[in-house]
Amino acid sequence: MELVTPNQSLFYSYTEFVLLGFPGISQSRYLLGIPFLSLYAVILTGNSAIVYLICSKKTLHSPMYLLISLLFAIHIANSMCVMPPFILGLIFHTNQITLIGCLMQMFFIYFLAICESSVILLMSLDRYIAICRPLHYNNIITKRLLAWMTLIVLCRSCVLVSPLVIFTSMVPFCRDNIILNFVCENMALLSLGCGDISKPQVAGLIVRILVTVFDVSLLLLSYSNILYMAMKTVSGKSRHKALSTCGTHLIVAMLVYLCALVSSIVYRIEMSLSVDAKNLFTVIYLILPATLNPFIYGLRFKEIRRSIWKNWIKTNTSDIQ
Repeated sequence: MELVTPNQSLFYSYTEFVLLGFPGISQSRYLLGIPFLSLYAVILTGNSAIVYLICSKKTLHSPMYLLISLLFAIHIANSMCVMPPFILGLIFHTNQITLIGCLMQMFFIYFLAICESSVILLMSLDRYIAICRPLHYNNIITKRLLAWMTLIVLCRSCVLVSPLVIFTSMVPFCRDNIILNFVCENMALLSLGCGDISKPQVAGLIVRILVTVFDVSLLLLSYSNILYMAMKTVSGKSRHKALSTCGTHLIVAMLVYLCALVSSIVYRIEMSLSVDAKNLFTVIYLILPATLNPFIYGLRFKEIRRSIWKNWIKTNTSDIQ
């Protein structure tokens, strides 16, 4: 850890930081590492299993399932960005990170969060066309279009996040080098800045408004039209199937956006909460959707349940033989 005298601090910018994590239970960090390691294993196993099933089964190569696999791939990437450094810090007490490493982690966390929001929006548009324009669905939603939309999602995320990270990198960090979080969250890092932090703050606000307001507005508009069309024209089992599928997507979308909203409110509003409590909300925002989504889709989608069941039977049969 770098040591700086008070007189030097006005002219010095830290290049190494300490991620404080959960200081209130630092004495039990080894025990804390066990549940988080288990949670990480559940995230990797659950999401990877769904991605493997969808990629390996040709019957699941429809646009809807390909978008689901893309969402789960984002969950895997996000957990790999956040969990290993945090778990290693808990077990081996190596929670130091360089400024470059911190900025890179920040970039990928927000990059993947925007990708996640964009894919959820694409899933709603896919269901809108499938239910409201069923005769034109196969002509509109093609694998070629999905490939282009995936590229647009990646470019959009990169364009939105890059200015935030660039402006943050220009801030001198001379207040302290203790980050009151277990990841390099933007506001936690900027709280250590001792210069003009208005540019990264404005950039962060613009990104949040563009992503949240734009994506959520289109999402609500899409599902409102879906509900109206389903109740107006679709009947019987078809209506139930359509609403069930859209209901699953809505549950996932609400889980993602509510976790992000609660975490943002708790972290930005002055509340009488401990650092541990605030960081717990960050854990919920970053990890909970990736943990629950495989179970949500696995339980509610008959095709996924059937594929899991067939693979399980096939594996057990081959072991017996």
